[in-house]
Amino acid sequence: MTRTDAPETATAGGLELAIGGMTCASCAHRVERKLNKMTGVTASVNYATERATVTFPAGVSAADLVATVEATGYTATVPQPEEPDRTLGWRRRLVVAVVLAVPVIVLSMVPAAQFDGWQWVSLVLATPVVLWAGLPFHRAAWSNLRHGAATMDTLISMGTLAAYLWSVYALVFGTAGEAGMAEGFRWLPERGDPTGTIYLETAAGVTAFLLAGRYAEARARRRSGDALRALLRLGAKDVAVLRDGVEVGIPVDSLAVGDRFVARPGEKIAADGKVVDGTSAVDASMLTGESVPIEVGPGDTVAGGTVNAGGRLVVLATRVGADTQLAQLARLVEQAQAGKAAVQRLADRVSAVFVPVVIGIAVLTLVAWLFVDPAAARSSAS
Repeated sequence: MTRTDAPETATAGGLELAIGGMTCASCAHRVERKLNKMTGVTASVNYATERATVTFPAGVSAADLVATVEATGYTATVPQPEEPDRTLGWRRRLVVAVVLAVPVIVLSMVPAAQFDGWQWVSLVLATPVVLWAGLPFHRAAWSNLRHGAATMDTLISMGTLAAYLWSVYALVFGTAGEAGMAEGFRWLPERGDPTGTIYLETAAGVTAFLLAGRYAEARARRRSGDALRALLRLGAKDVAVLRDGVEVGIPVDSLAVGDRFVARPGEKIAADGKVVDGTSAVDASMLTGESVPIEVGPGDTVAGGTVNAGGRLVVLATRVGADTQLAQLARLVEQAQAGKAAVQRLADRVSAVFVPVVIGIAVLTLVAWLFVDPAAARSSAS
């Protein structure tokens, strides 16, 4: 794992990190718990936005925070303005899984569609679904296992691989691979030869269904980020500053408090300020929602990102960069996305213990089946 763009600092402060590799709420809870175990560190990790908001004391560096996250089995980087579109990978796997899984489900549950050797065709179709389309689940489960943890990916990987591997065993070494083998949909389990039954439709169908969920999550997260980036892009990129009465074009990032700049008709106002010369109508709908432009003149205040709809204005910059109303609005939206409701924190705590409890119940069920009632276990296997 690579520590990318981790700013080194030894002073107290706050930092936002983009967390990679999280696949469920229990992952976010693990990362949050690890960070909060660091002395003086307070962290909140949001799975929906894949962000960790961290405050830390003097003596703790950003590299220390990144190292702690990586030791948990995930990646941490400083968020980039333009992040890669992860929905494309999920969509590709989802399309392949659906196209191949649907015939497997039909062949397994509709006796009229079964023909000689259909079970082997199902195996060929289900193999890429489980092993390639479902690879992110297996990779995450293995990573969590190496770090002594269990998440929802652990259950997904165990369940789909168990169904798939048993089906392969039943086809190769059992009676399921024999010609004329038939299956159908049953509401209740039936006793009989267990090697005469395959579960390829379960392995392929569950994988496709969960991939659909992951794709929907990734798409919603991408749209949320796109909305925030669109809000930030509403600001001006360049500005004409007055230098000894002459207009000089500079990047808006170079604008300083106290500079006088010009807003021509149709241009975006570069920063928050006070009009010192000229009159015009300003379209502030992107901030206030008002559809009618506001008339402004000398002494009136204007906000950065609004549009000068009329005459030429000379504005004295009073707030620039991150201090403008537009930047503060974007920051509030980002903070709202990173925050957690009480019910979400409860869900994170439940998810952290859900997987171990489910695995424990499964193990106890197996032990009870094999040792408490061995006669029933033998009759089922006969």
